[in-house]
Amino acid sequence: MGWNFFTIFIVLLFHHSNANANAKQSCNFFEGSWIEDETYPLYNSTQCPFIEHEFNCQRNGRPDQDYLKYRWQPHGCSLQRFDGGALLEKLKGKSIMFVGDSLSRNQWQSLVCLLYTSLPNTKYNATRVGDVSLFTFLDFEVDVMLDRSVYLVDVVREEKGRILKLDSIEGGKLWKGIDMLIFNTWHWWNRRGTTQPWDFIEIGGQYYKDMDRVAAFERALFTWAKWIDTNINPAKTLLFFQGISPSHYNGTNWNEPGVKTCLGQRQPISGSTYPGGLPPALTVLKKVLYTLIEKPVTLLDVTNLCLLHKDGHPSIYGLTGMDCSHWCLPGVPDIWNQILYNFVVTS
Repeated sequence: MGWNFFTIFIVLLFHHSNANANAKQSCNFFEGSWIEDETYPLYNSTQCPFIEHEFNCQRNGRPDQDYLKYRWQPHGCSLQRFDGGALLEKLKGKSIMFVGDSLSRNQWQSLVCLLYTSLPNTKYNATRVGDVSLFTFLDFEVDVMLDRSVYLVDVVREEKGRILKLDSIEGGKLWKGIDMLIFNTWHWWNRRGTTQPWDFIEIGGQYYKDMDRVAAFERALFTWAKWIDTNINPAKTLLFFQGISPSHYNGTNWNEPGVKTCLGQRQPISGSTYPGGLPPALTVLKKVLYTLIEKPVTLLDVTNLCLLHKDGHPSIYGLTGMDCSHWCLPGVPDIWNQILYNFVVTS
């Protein structure tokens, strides 16, 4: 069965004031603020045995819990609370795949936990083959997958070395036939030195030692958009793109000059506007998504709500070192999935 019950319009990429909007929405889920709510989080970390060490802040000794007690409140409407049973019924017999970097893994693990803790007695199977992780809810025949593809475009080893091929997506063969795809990339584009996984960039048969990283990001996104336009049938596949997930390493951006990490942050920024503004990568992403009006992709435009929740990172309670890029679970990615839930179930 296809996705004829649900049509997504590109207008969701932009604010209500966009003159090019060709559809109306009753509420923008991404404009709002964080409010205290003692009924949150949506699950307890002890209830989900699948949270990886780097995201399990409570198990790793984070002493405070105030950061868990906030609900995202859009202006002019409310999000329906996540109901894992309702979502599994809606998706019965279908497949979901997250495609991207460790922020996609953050969201994938969140969704697995939200579904599992909603129905803890349901039968499941968890496997991994290569870069693809698969969690199957057997009673509903629902596959929730993660394909690790940090650039979306290909990185291959050739005689010259490791090549980032901005015009190639051979890895896309894994995405065909999936009922719901949630893409993401950005986190790795500024990596340099020992953490950079390529030696040369290839564009149109020409090799470059380096180039402007935002320009490379844009080129790769246009390659991805061309792949979507060629390979995806919107009557079969729901398409989402996870917005740019920000980091919090510079307190000047949230009016705390001198603060260099997210360690010790205990509450979100009040209000709806982040003092430091939005990252340029988000503008690039929206520009590319706008070209896919014939293959509509819903942008999960989580950048601003994430910027406001500066207290949601693992800091020292994740991997070794300071992590102000990923998010604790339970935490912010659960809200991404709650918004995803509202798009799918309440349509």
